[in-house]
Amino acid sequence: MGVDLRQVVAGILTITMFVMLGQMLHRDYFDSLQEKAQGDADDIGIEGSRVSVKDSLVGAVEGSKGPWMEDNNDLNPCWPTLLSDEAVSSKGYVTFSLMNGPEYHISQITDAVMVAKHLGATLVLPDIRGSKPGDERSFEDIYDADKLIKSLDNVVKVVKQLPEEVSLRNIEIVKVPTRVTEDYIKEHIDPIFKSKGNIRVASYFSSVNLRKSSQDGETDPVACLAMFGSFELQPEVNAVVESMIERLRTHSRKSGGRFIAVDLRIDVLEKKNCHSTGAVGSKTCYNAQEIALFLRKLGFAGDTTIYLTQPRWDSSLNILKDIFPKTFTKEAIMPASKRSKYLESENSEYENVIDFYISSRSDVFVPAISGLFYANTVGKRIALGKPQVLVPAEISETSGLATDFISPYISKKNHLAYSCFC
Repeated sequence: MGVDLRQVVAGILTITMFVMLGQMLHRDYFDSLQEKAQGDADDIGIEGSRVSVKDSLVGAVEGSKGPWMEDNNDLNPCWPTLLSDEAVSSKGYVTFSLMNGPEYHISQITDAVMVAKHLGATLVLPDIRGSKPGDERSFEDIYDADKLIKSLDNVVKVVKQLPEEVSLRNIEIVKVPTRVTEDYIKEHIDPIFKSKGNIRVASYFSSVNLRKSSQDGETDPVACLAMFGSFELQPEVNAVVESMIERLRTHSRKSGGRFIAVDLRIDVLEKKNCHSTGAVGSKTCYNAQEIALFLRKLGFAGDTTIYLTQPRWDSSLNILKDIFPKTFTKEAIMPASKRSKYLESENSEYENVIDFYISSRSDVFVPAISGLFYANTVGKRIALGKPQVLVPAEISETSGLATDFISPYISKKNHLAYSCFC
């Protein structure tokens, strides 16, 4: 019986369509995981790998220089022309703490600034609390207090300490939803503030996605300023980050100084809550072996430099280093004179901050784990004009196009950051 060539072509096109659809569904699903609450986001793990390393694959793309994208600096801040000219301050104070790492710090400080601004209150610089009891630092240990105060000048009055005459016992704790709005503040927080005089703001995360919402309307320019225009590392910490980035770029001379940052932490993956999403080749998170093959199939060369957020080297990462020998965790690239201070304990606040800022500055960012770290890193990268964020997937063919795996936050321009830049 003869074969109809038209039927063969139609069959091939149909299969191709389903593969592309599966990839699109996967990228959307990966971002939809941001809907989970904070506790759920911390429980993501991984199931056994279904990918095998093939020597022929590794050799097939050895000569490729990689699918690097250029930075895009076309966006500018929208908020400066929308801010009011003068900060109005009452006798009351708004206090708060930064907790759970830099990906949460950005949202927490944005909420506190919004509350203080719309109450006409004075904002007190926060302390920073780590994951372990008693692990507390001052704001100035990590972040630039003078930059924050100056950037918020004429918007919110900021003081470094609560006056001695104000008793902590008389401060009412108020829980606020992250991305709090002016209407919510007026309806739910203003009556408490008028009654108590001073409040302590505690943000809660009903969702960990940062997608724009058509129901929210335009993003408040005060929130944009707080999120993208006021928050910087203090000079010493910033110098450590810069030195580490410079070392990564030195290792990457053959690729023009470009490097990839991968958010991959073994302690999260070992919780084993990773599962298939139902879309073709997609999972909720990925291990080192899967990330290695994903990058190679996209055409990144074997001499590509990779930075991992994993605190210390683990034997499970060896497969990644076998394929990409220039793979590093922070202890390998941090200046020796700084290790005693900044690598004093695993998962310290310093280490988390270093991971966040290197991931924001890398030429390519790959989130092996879904969560707020991914979402806020993308926001920071949008602000910096670095759009290459690749959401992993299991590629069934021998190769794939990097543009097919760009985060929907970027490809669909649906990240909250796009409300603040124009």
